[in-house]
Amino acid sequence: LFPELAALSHDIMTRPHGKWGSQPLRLVLTPTLTAVVGIFFTRHLAFGALGITLIVAFSVVIIKIMKSTIVAAISAGVLPMALSERSWRYPLAIFVDCTILVLLFLLWKHYAASTDSSHQSETKDSRVIDSLEAIPHDRFWGLGLMAFVVVLGIAAQVTDLRFLLFPPLIVMAYELFGHPEVPEWMKRPVLFPVVCLLTASVGLLAHHFIHANFVAVMLTFLCSIGILRLFDLHMPPALAVGLLPFVIRVPDYRFPISVLLGTISLGLYFYGYKRLRQLDMRARAA
Repeated sequence: LFPELAALSHDIMTRPHGKWGSQPLRLVLTPTLTAVVGIFFTRHLAFGALGITLIVAFSVVIIKIMKSTIVAAISAGVLPMALSERSWRYPLAIFVDCTILVLLFLLWKHYAASTDSSHQSETKDSRVIDSLEAIPHDRFWGLGLMAFVVVLGIAAQVTDLRFLLFPPLIVMAYELFGHPEVPEWMKRPVLFPVVCLLTASVGLLAHHFIHANFVAVMLTFLCSIGILRLFDLHMPPALAVGLLPFVIRVPDYRFPISVLLGTISLGLYFYGYKRLRQLDMRARAA
């Protein structure tokens, strides 16, 4: 159960002609390769800022070399470190997951394309989302992203709150620093931690009361979609947050607290980053 499958499946099924949906081969290969990187470092390093930073750095390099927009692949790399997963069956499972998703998607896309012409017309919202999923263009985005990973990785290591830097948060950070002018969900920054806290809490409660079975996973996924629609947000990584309790060995109250603290940290850090960039641009203009 790869939590980012929730984000990937929701995006490509609702936007079959979008950036992610138009890269079926990369949709399989990118997460598989980053999963291999994640397992390698998890087998050789203990949980901590160093391991997470190396995994993120190599994952970003893989994404860049492949000219891929499948940013969710970063989650596939970081997840083994967060879960202390050391089995080489993990990247195989990611490969199988993504292959099945792509096969189902291609069948569905063929059917939908022949019966529904509405997918052919690109809306303004879809263009905005495509811009968000495009290759980053900000010169300093990599530096901003890696500094955030190091700082929050150290905090997670010191406090032993592993999911203070939960994998989908790094995906969100990638999108923010790569395209600071695009993410519509940061125009309402208060909603960012609220939405993630709600999806995390739904997943934890479903896991606790229904236990880790497909009914609980389906219910969590549907409720998380409902939460995003309620707030009118396109934030696929938030769907993955809700499924994380189902892969954590013993999830407890610390998980949603970690999610809340992590999202607040990203919001504050990004606000500071934008201020510094604005000051730098003014200085250059002067």
